[in-house]
Amino acid sequence: MRRFGFQRYRTTFGEGSMEAENTAGGAEELQLEPSAPKARAGSMHKHCHGLAESLEVEQEGLVEHQPLEQDDLNFERWKPKPKPKRTLHEKIEALKTYLWNPDTKEFMGRSGKSWSLILFFYSALYIFLAAMFGGCMCCLMWSISPYAPTYNDRVMPPGLTMFPHVDVAHGFEMKFNASDRSSWKKYARALEAQLKPYDDTVQKRRNIECKQDTYFLQESLEESAERKACQFKRSSLGPCSGMEQKDFGYADGKPCIILRMNRILGYLPGQGTPVNVTCGVKKGTPEVLGDVEFYPKNIFDLMYYPYYGKLRHVNYTSPLVAVRFVNPQLDTHLHVQCKLNGKGIINDSPTDRFLGSVSFNLQVGA
Repeated sequence: MRRFGFQRYRTTFGEGSMEAENTAGGAEELQLEPSAPKARAGSMHKHCHGLAESLEVEQEGLVEHQPLEQDDLNFERWKPKPKPKRTLHEKIEALKTYLWNPDTKEFMGRSGKSWSLILFFYSALYIFLAAMFGGCMCCLMWSISPYAPTYNDRVMPPGLTMFPHVDVAHGFEMKFNASDRSSWKKYARALEAQLKPYDDTVQKRRNIECKQDTYFLQESLEESAERKACQFKRSSLGPCSGMEQKDFGYADGKPCIILRMNRILGYLPGQGTPVNVTCGVKKGTPEVLGDVEFYPKNIFDLMYYPYYGKLRHVNYTSPLVAVRFVNPQLDTHLHVQCKLNGKGIINDSPTDRFLGSVSFNLQVGA
């Protein structure tokens, strides 16, 4: 009768063989087939190899989670060390080397080929940009007219300005003493300079006489043709012309001012009726301002409109209205306002004090 005992196997890593020990004394060894030990040996080898890899991964994890050493907590060692200061001579030598390196034949850190490519690139770039800008400007200038705006959807009502205006930064203010020539001389000079183009001889030579109270339309001419302008003679301003009284009435305490309506291309003021001008005090009674005279009239005649622009209306001179304050109250600060009145005129704008009106301070002393 044959007895069977238990066998204990011992694994030897790296050899791929197994040894069997009989656990029961005197038991006969179990006879196996020749192929069985080889298959079992290969399976055990793979299993042991996987265990070894798992142990290595676990050991690496333990190493990563080990506490930091005292030397690792010294953060000063990780700070970048300051660069040693260079002397002036070393800096000059470094600059010379940067400007021209004789060893590498480089100028400012680049070789001749590199500089050539950079110059070629930027030259081509800027030439292209300049050509594109020039082409856009040519297309723009070709598409618009130099004589009239392409789009003119809305024409604002005209503004009103006055002369003389010596100190515009602080508003229009006229303060003088009639007996003191130095106090009003600047006003007389400003008016004389403003009225110089309106001399009668200049107007007769440049402009033509027109029919009054009607628009001087010249739409039938070609767009680029020069338009005729109507005469406005300086002598029509009477005592405010400066031809008889060089002081424009300031020496007599009867100052004159000149009003002019702003130019608007193609604008027909008044819609067939002349626009008129009125002047008065904004605060106080009208008696403090006294009598007010207008020359040649208190209107802007229609024959000076429309305006065709400076390229076509070369000799155009805007019509004027002269205002003379005959007997203003002396040594009184007067706040005077002159306004345009007519169809389509706005003279009470809260945001634009020059739209259809002009205000100034007047004080006349003896």
